[in-house]
Amino acid sequence: MVNYNGALATDAALATNNRAFLYGDGIFETVKILDGKVLFLEDHYFRLMSGMRIIRMEIPMHFTMEYFENQLLATAEANGALLSGRARMTVFRNPGGLYLPTDQNVEFIIQAQPLEAPMYAFSSEAYEVDLFKDFYVTAQLLSTIKSTNRLVNITGSIFANENGLANCLLLNDAKNVIEALNGNLFMLMGNRLVTPPISEGCLQGVMRKQILALARKIEGLTVEEAPVSPFDLQKADELFLTNVIVGIQPITKYRKKEFATDFAKEMLVKLNAQLRLG
Repeated sequence: MVNYNGALATDAALATNNRAFLYGDGIFETVKILDGKVLFLEDHYFRLMSGMRIIRMEIPMHFTMEYFENQLLATAEANGALLSGRARMTVFRNPGGLYLPTDQNVEFIIQAQPLEAPMYAFSSEAYEVDLFKDFYVTAQLLSTIKSTNRLVNITGSIFANENGLANCLLLNDAKNVIEALNGNLFMLMGNRLVTPPISEGCLQGVMRKQILALARKIEGLTVEEAPVSPFDLQKADELFLTNVIVGIQPITKYRKKEFATDFAKEMLVKLNAQLRLG
């Protein structure tokens, strides 16, 4: 079942003049649902609203946080994903115009599917990454939102698959490492935890925000948002990725360097504990 503009249906055929299809004129938000609740609801909602404002979409008056939550949960329930699931809401401008839209109003579609594991699980499997250098991400505001133009991520995923990698790390136009194909990057060096700042062009990740908040409560740990060069990766004790579906994914190998995973495991325990308390 899909949710098209608030109505549930077994299928929803999008018109050939859909602007998300024609021009990538859309943004999306993927959420994790646990025990009938949208995790980190407020962060997801305000990121969606911020993205819509950045690309000058008209935000409907009824697009409240309560409406956003209700539509996501209704779709999850219809797909057996209410206890443990993921849902994606894609918002796109109404048809009309070429590059210049003739209508700033929006439509949306929501898809949902169940997840096997309700809580975040630690993965001890090998997870090797490398740099993706075919294309770069520009360090600008548009790079920080989840638009429907993900060509760098798509071509990077194909490159990773062709080379037997679990993931790739993306570079910005200053040749700094900013994130992975599907998550934000964290680097542990001694008692320093570093993640690239949003100004570098990385996604303003919802899980990134949670991990930063948890890490800042750890006594003796310095938490920094600072540029990361490819050379820094070789000096790290640990590298890990974050997103709201997986939680924390430790990186075990980058080129010839192998990494520990103890801190990533500790952070995952803290994350799950926070969810239980919430």
